[in-house]
Amino acid sequence: MNTRSMIFTLYGDYIRHYGNEIWIGSLIRLLKEFGHNEQSVRAAISRMNKQGWVMSRKEGNKSHYFLTDRGVNRMDEAAKRIFKLKPDKWDGEWRMLIYSIPEEKRNLRDELRQELIWSGFGTISNSCWISPNNLIKEVYSLIDKYGISDYVHFFHTKYEGPHENKRLVTECWDLASLNDRYQQFIAEYSQKYVIVKSKLSKGDVTDAECFVERTKLVHEYRKFLFIDPGLPEELLPEKWLGGPAASLFSDYYKQLAEPASRFFEKVFQEENELENRNKEYDIFQHPLLIEG
Repeated sequence: MNTRSMIFTLYGDYIRHYGNEIWIGSLIRLLKEFGHNEQSVRAAISRMNKQGWVMSRKEGNKSHYFLTDRGVNRMDEAAKRIFKLKPDKWDGEWRMLIYSIPEEKRNLRDELRQELIWSGFGTISNSCWISPNNLIKEVYSLIDKYGISDYVHFFHTKYEGPHENKRLVTECWDLASLNDRYQQFIAEYSQKYVIVKSKLSKGDVTDAECFVERTKLVHEYRKFLFIDPGLPEELLPEKWLGGPAASLFSDYYKQLAEPASRFFEKVFQEENELENRNKEYDIFQHPLLIEG
């Protein structure tokens, strides 16, 4: 599992609920549970800092990292989508974004495409993206972020045929492959759910193991954010497995929540207490106090 990606998972599922800030030592300790070493954690958080996802502050010789506004917004958006159990109702209309970004800004164009996919847009033709969801806020945020107002047009429109709306869906998204991915998720995690639930009832699983398992669960499930456009129910195929997968995720997550959070809090608080003790030691070693 990629270290940077795992850090995003920890911020989204834990750290943002505990003041949105963590000492690098605590982060290293938590990621050690997944086999990540100190060097990889420091390299990953440094990269996230350069990309504008986190910022750091120094307290003595210790670095603390917290999410930027951009990072908080992304985590909030991700959490809203991850924990949604049912699709939204559709208003019957489409949002269409068309852009013509110059070749010399190709890197910007490629980054914009990734952002549009993340938001749930699909391509109906070259440089023409559509979504049935109300993504006006997200679109204008991207326009401002990349400074591309001169190169884009945004429409709120209805499809008048000659085909059905579901025909547009099949041209923009490969839902059959996505359904297969959901089937794989259900097959793997329904079995894990039964096993861990039994172990928990017998007291045969530690808090640390629950922390690792819940983090892996969230880490795996959030991958769907990059491939599932979150279509309304009216546009989904029959026997859609996104709903059963969401229910399984929610049940398993709740089963692991208490012991997993207990382990996180233990590491988080122990490191803070250690830091506070070190601060007290530093104060009492101050020359003025020693001499006085």
